[in-house]
Amino acid sequence: MSVPTTSHWSERVAECERQGRAYVIVTVMGARGSTPRDSGTKMVVEGERFFGTIGGGELEHRALRRARELLANAEEAQALENYPLGEKLGQCCGGSASLLFEVFRPQRPEVFLFGAGHVGRALAPLLATLPLRLTWVDERRDEMPATVPDGVVAERERDAVSVLRDAPAGSFFIIMTHQHPLDYALAEDALLRADAAYVGVIGSESKARRFRMRLAHRGLEAAQIASLHCPIGMAGVEGKAPAEIAVAVAAQVIACYQKEHEPGSPLRSPSWKTMCEELTTSGQSALLTSPPGTAPEESRNIRDSIAKRTGKESDSQ
Repeated sequence: MSVPTTSHWSERVAECERQGRAYVIVTVMGARGSTPRDSGTKMVVEGERFFGTIGGGELEHRALRRARELLANAEEAQALENYPLGEKLGQCCGGSASLLFEVFRPQRPEVFLFGAGHVGRALAPLLATLPLRLTWVDERRDEMPATVPDGVVAERERDAVSVLRDAPAGSFFIIMTHQHPLDYALAEDALLRADAAYVGVIGSESKARRFRMRLAHRGLEAAQIASLHCPIGMAGVEGKAPAEIAVAVAAQVIACYQKEHEPGSPLRSPSWKTMCEELTTSGQSALLTSPPGTAPEESRNIRDSIAKRTGKESDSQ
């Protein structure tokens, strides 16, 4: 589904990055003869939606299909492909176009918030604005709001321990349920996994001491126990009101995922030499104006430029 937009393609990419959605940038890298759009034209593909156009017709249809095939894979990648615009594609332009497909998968931490009490209800909307995937867990139907913030998965049916055990490696666990025994059970399970990026439990210093003593008695190693954040929240952010605690917790989570979360894998990119050979073979050597060993501006550091644009927008807000 094409989405009408008057925004620049980079603004759409910046939105995908902020919200953690995978996307493909399709760029017309080279054109020979008559083609629907000129070199440098871009289209952004995001699942069933796409923004912009590379000229419509069978060329765009095949480009969309190829972009979605690349999105279906788990990795970031680049691919350069040539499309003759003749009888095979049912377009009478008679030329040919080389398209560069660049797949980006923004990395977002998986965060599980256990508890929909006063602090949980203050915290969830804050976390929903951050670049992460939030699952909010509470079986109490009278506590979990009927409507949750956009992008938040509300888990109302499954028990909390099962949700935690099924969470992916590297998850963040924020524990603030209505029962101390449940808090402890979740904390112990999270620490025993040995693959959590963050385990935090709401509570006082005395609760923290009791939990740590019990964890030691249960045989957990000192390093595992030391990784528990309890009392929860960024040091120096004081206050006992739900909103104040929520801000402190959100700040601590941000600090942890900025420190711990690994960036995405490097792109598996076609080399510049390979791109030159393919463009020359397809008769589109006019693009080859960059010195040997470099890449054309259209295909260099696209995400870096988006990050700079996004950073400037954030600074101005």
